[in-house]
Amino acid sequence: MVRFLAVSDEEVAGLRTDAVRRLGVDVVVAAGDLPFDYLSELCDRTDRPGVLVPGNHDADLSGFRQHRGMWTRDGRPCPWPGPAGYVDADGRVVDVGGLRIAGLGGSVRYRPGPNQWTQAEQTRRARRLVRAARRLRRRDGRDVDVLLTHSPPRACGDREDGPHHGFDCLHDVVADLRPRVLLHGHIHPHGEAVPDRRIGTTRVINVVGRKVLEL
Repeated sequence: MVRFLAVSDEEVAGLRTDAVRRLGVDVVVAAGDLPFDYLSELCDRTDRPGVLVPGNHDADLSGFRQHRGMWTRDGRPCPWPGPAGYVDADGRVVDVGGLRIAGLGGSVRYRPGPNQWTQAEQTRRARRLVRAARRLRRRDGRDVDVLLTHSPPRACGDREDGPHHGFDCLHDVVADLRPRVLLHGHIHPHGEAVPDRRIGTTRVINVVGRKVLEL
């Protein structure tokens, strides 16, 4: 069993204390739009690794790679602009803290800026992600445990205003990969009760704020 802390979009003041250690989590999973210093502090205080996808208000993390402890971009050494202790899962399949996580960050494009995609662009990214997950499954027999996204699937917890539309392609990703859970942010409940939803056997969870989950 893996116990993990999932966070997104809204800081939770109580997590900036040593009380977060009592949650007993194995990994921190971040679905975007949180200050990087906050995320780094969560890893520091829990003494656990983290994995993230960027939200539409986050900095551009694309193109950075880590090799033998050194970060590079376009083949040249450079500092990692993201939070310390985290692996960027955007467009990738990563194994962190006992979980296999496939990630697709960003939101529907509604203005200029990073981490925003048209439906067609995200569909192409999603297809590459599915191919990568299949290659790994052929190699070691492991399935994806978590699909980590910033935006929800269309018509599955999203909103009708343009910036908060979900992505149509996530339905196909779930059908292909059959993850146990899909974690997303982006949709602020503002005090409204937010029930979990289902796509087939996959549980779809809005983690704005924080959730502690076990798989």
